[in-house]
Amino acid sequence: MQNHKKGNIYIISAASGTGKTTLVSRLLKNHDDIRVSISHTTRQPREGEAHGMHYHFVPKEEFESLIEQRAFLEHANVFGNYYGTSIAGVNSLSEEGYDVILEIDVQGAAQVRKSLPE
Repeated sequence: MQNHKKGNIYIISAASGTGKTTLVSRLLKNHDDIRVSISHTTRQPREGEAHGMHYHFVPKEEFESLIEQRAFLEHANVFGNYYGTSIAGVNSLSEEGYDVILEIDVQGAAQVRKSLPE
């Protein structure tokens, strides 16, 4: 995308089953200037999920190393698996001029607001 403006970051946060994914899918279908941040996780891929498309599937040790490196805007341990939003991934999309959607839980949204007060 040849755009010189930095993209905005938007958080979509709500309880499971409330339609976040449907909303985001419709936005993406109608706006080519929006991208969804792809989270990292330590859980195993489910049927039909692809690395780098649905999640970045990584071993627990790698995830914990990324936590130590402060590589995440937010991260959480949910039912024994880590999930996190990469600072580098979000910044890369934003610098390219894309608006970036973070589809995350309420606790993650609070962490992001603390990390990115602007």
